[in-house]
Amino acid sequence: MNYKRVVLKLSGETLQPESKKGCFDPDRVDKVANMLKTVHDHGAQLGIVIGGGNIWRGRFTKEMNGANADQMGMLATVINALCVQDALERLGVKAVVFTAQEMNRFARLYTRSAAIEALESGAIVLLAGGSGNPYFTTDTAAALRAAELDADAVFKGTTVDCIYDKDPSKYPDAKPLKDVSYDQAVEMRLGVMDTTAFLLCQTQKIPEIRVFSMEDLDNIVRVFDGEDIGTRVHA
Repeated sequence: MNYKRVVLKLSGETLQPESKKGCFDPDRVDKVANMLKTVHDHGAQLGIVIGGGNIWRGRFTKEMNGANADQMGMLATVINALCVQDALERLGVKAVVFTAQEMNRFARLYTRSAAIEALESGAIVLLAGGSGNPYFTTDTAAALRAAELDADAVFKGTTVDCIYDKDPSKYPDAKPLKDVSYDQAVEMRLGVMDTTAFLLCQTQKIPEIRVFSMEDLDNIVRVFDGEDIGTRVHA
């Protein structure tokens, strides 16, 4: 498939040292930016949704209010987006951060028309703040933005090489799935992406989701170039 416009979901951990100690690895951040530049140079319009797990994940006590915890996570994604924007601009790539919440000192408030205008002007668009609502994951935010922006695909970089029928870290007999329908993804409750995100992509007719490992950052380029790695989810 030739991809014109893609929404790429990156985990916050993509920016971390391999040891997972600390929030950012400068070399890793620069390599992420270089890979995004390579895809951008190939002609793709890129919207990037970044998680915040390298800074904040969940809550630090079970008594903590879930909405407050999620709002802290949204702020973490803004920090990550600003970090990647800086790395891209150092490479000479125009990058614009949009947030789902008003924070005009740091970024532009997201609207569909403004984001499309930025994409069509040649900028990489960093879509921060999740969906703007608690209790919705950044996976769902990526699906939502892909639907709004008429993307050809959602790319999801993760820690496994493809989707499995069950968690391969828990079940040694887990089987890899290379080609999965939206119906199968929902029915099997495949945990690599939350069910709400799968359903949103299905109902809004996003042509496909590509799930692949981000252990090797070059995989972003390989998937864009059409290599058969990871898993394809589609109608």
